[in-house]
Amino acid sequence: MKQRKIPLRKCTGCQEMKSKKELIRIVRNDEGEFSLDKTGKKPGRGAYVCPQKECLEKAQKSKGLERSFKAPVPKDVYEALLAELDGEVNA
Repeated sequence: MKQRKIPLRKCTGCQEMKSKKELIRIVRNDEGEFSLDKTGKKPGRGAYVCPQKECLEKAQKSKGLERSFKAPVPKDVYEALLAELDGEVNA
């Protein structure tokens, strides 16, 4: 039986290559709105981050998401993503 290729993506925080399923996708749609994509199928430009708070903070500090989206990311977006990430970790 043929081995399936596992899609790898790079975390914008820690810069490690990991399986796509291990990472959380952050999406910017055509209107410029940002959201967490738990399914990995939302339309729009995506960037990946590990499900740890530290990685999202590193991505913010190094402007990794800004580079991925080629656009500025407002601070309130980071706060909303951190809140969503905290809710997901606690659930």
